Amino acid sequence: MDPQDRSVRLTIPAKAEYITLGRLALTAIARVRPLSEETLSDLKLALTEACTNSVRHAYREGRAGKVEIVYQIEPDRLAVEVADDGEGFEPADLVGEGNGDLSEGGLGIAIIRALADEVEIGERESGGSRLRFVKFLDE
Repeated sequence: MDPQDRSVRLTIPAKAEYITLGRLALTAIARVRPLSEETLSDLKLALTEACTNSVRHAYREGRAGKVEIVYQIEPDRLAVEVADDGEGFEPADLVGEGNGDLSEGGLGIAIIRALADEVEIGERESGGSRLRFVKFLDE
């Protein structure tokens, strides 16, 4: 099966009120690949934190933007990538990254790391930021 056949892509405006659409899409995916309620709740929280980071930090001074969410469904895992074409950041500059400081702005990443089995954070080739997290699923 082509990996594209197992992917769902959603693009939303970079506004807080649209994050719910990403959560709804995740709920629908849980009907295609059944997940436990606990796993679904964890994934929704991780997705909300990732999207909130893009909405809050990628587009400054009221600049319009978008957030792209890609859900990759595999037999043994669900991967979610949240990306934007905003200002970008250096992953080493993340608050809470390696220095124990989990003040506002760093807690979201810590939550995602606690809930997901794998987390990748970096820049997009085209500019902006991307955060990808993976949750391994029970057979």
